[in-house]
Amino acid sequence: MAAETYGVANASPTGSFPAPALQYRPPHPTSPERLPIGVIGCGGIAQSHLAACRNGGFFVAALCDRSLAKAEARRAEFFPAASVTNNYRELLARSDLAVIDITTHPEKRPQLIEEALRAGKHVLSQKPFVLELAEGARLAALAETLGLKLAVNQNGRWAPHFSYMREAVRAGLVGEVSTVDFTVHWDHHWILDTPFNSVEHLIFQDFAIHWFDMAATFCAHARPLSVYAAARRSSSQRARPPLLAHAVVDYPTGQASFAFNADCPFGQEDRTAVIGSLGTVRSAGLGLDKQQVTLSTREGVASPDLVGSWFPDGFQGAMGELLCAIEEDREPLHSARDNLRTLSLCFAAVESARRGAPVFFGDPAT
Repeated sequence: MAAETYGVANASPTGSFPAPALQYRPPHPTSPERLPIGVIGCGGIAQSHLAACRNGGFFVAALCDRSLAKAEARRAEFFPAASVTNNYRELLARSDLAVIDITTHPEKRPQLIEEALRAGKHVLSQKPFVLELAEGARLAALAETLGLKLAVNQNGRWAPHFSYMREAVRAGLVGEVSTVDFTVHWDHHWILDTPFNSVEHLIFQDFAIHWFDMAATFCAHARPLSVYAAARRSSSQRARPPLLAHAVVDYPTGQASFAFNADCPFGQEDRTAVIGSLGTVRSAGLGLDKQQVTLSTREGVASPDLVGSWFPDGFQGAMGELLCAIEEDREPLHSARDNLRTLSLCFAAVESARRGAPVFFGDPAT
């Protein structure tokens, strides 16, 4: 009888209602031609940066890479009128460049960011923009002191499903968030012949940072209490780093959980649920670019027909938001200061996995 009563009292709404029209598409500046961009680093991820800039109508005026051949190849593919160089200081010395997009490996980013800021440039840095929180806070403060914008390419924020979910939370459609749950099953063996194969906690340090960022975004008004994380090798994986990982972030009145299996060659799936006091917004699909979002409230269930994809729309959103922030003279949504909340979760998860114990915020190690 108690179970029947529970079922009736908590019956889910069965009707449907029109999905709220939310601004989830990548933002676009009014005059992108007035904000010329220089790109430092023309490796693999630069392809997504440049495709996004081309699709968004942004003006990339210069490309730099230690390998001039790489810079020339990217120029031919995306921006034939751009200049190329293998000396990044030539870009920083140019008075016509307003923004520097840094796509190099993580250990090189802090120096490049600082030099670009001191040269008077706004900066978009690939994530993570630093490997230590203190260094991140210092660079964020430097940008603020110089009156410049420093943003981080947390491109997942503008993946269509995550962007719509973010805007649903911001609009108060789910009320106070109590739980955020992520489950991701995919195959990460593309790393076998790359430097990523030697990263100790690759899943947490590189891939999962997008999901930590979304947890920090969905729970923007809550201060985390602790993080517990663990990583294991699967019996069938060929990659060196552990491909199985999970984490839990505790908040005063909520929790975020993460489950990753990067050794899933068949039946891949990605699910997210954000549950609040007034509703639930979910996404599910076979991959990051094939997601269906549903919003459940007292009114019923709504399913927006989303357009776009993570690649390259997420990257277009990251650059577009920075350019809009420059035009409007405001802090970008993905500012370095804001990104410190994301990095605190990511770095705490890595430390917890190394210790085999929870990491509490306020702990000197965090």
